[in-house]
Amino acid sequence: MTSARTPGQVLQEAPRKDSRDKRARVLRTVDDLLTRGEPVTFTAVAKAAGVSTWLVYAPGVREHVEAARTQQARTATTGSDPRSAGGAMSARTDLEILRADNQRLRGQVSDLKEALQRQLGRQLDQLQATDLTDRIGELTAQNQELNIQITRLHHEQRELERRLAETNDDLVAARASLRRMIRIENS
Repeated sequence: MTSARTPGQVLQEAPRKDSRDKRARVLRTVDDLLTRGEPVTFTAVAKAAGVSTWLVYAPGVREHVEAARTQQARTATTGSDPRSAGGAMSARTDLEILRADNQRLRGQVSDLKEALQRQLGRQLDQLQATDLTDRIGELTAQNQELNIQITRLHHEQRELERRLAETNDDLVAARASLRRMIRIENS
């Protein structure tokens, strides 16, 4: 007989199961992209699998994506469809344009991060220490109330478990009594 899992155990296992499911979905997506002959990129895998790009770069997943990319690159270089000189030049030009755009966008992201940090700094400077002290007091009071509720709920749980045990004992006794009555009636 296996013991029932506690709610805490269920809550601890939920993120692990979610992570395993997402990683499996990423691996299936990599295989699907390879099968369909679509380019395997970290972004394409993340988008097709419906996960964050962080996950496809995570250890244990990244290696599969890189292996698929390497496999595709080997297949492309040994394939029977050689590109024309114009196509290769166009691809190089597109690549350079994309690199320039990427560099420009990285600069914009960096500028936006700095502006956001400055804005948050100004907002923090505007908060007065009394506001923070009041907020800490409120949060402490809420924490105490929640701890009291937790204690009360634990007592209620113990009482309910005790009543359940008594009810189970009564049920067992009633069944035994019923069996005796049936035996007496049958004999």
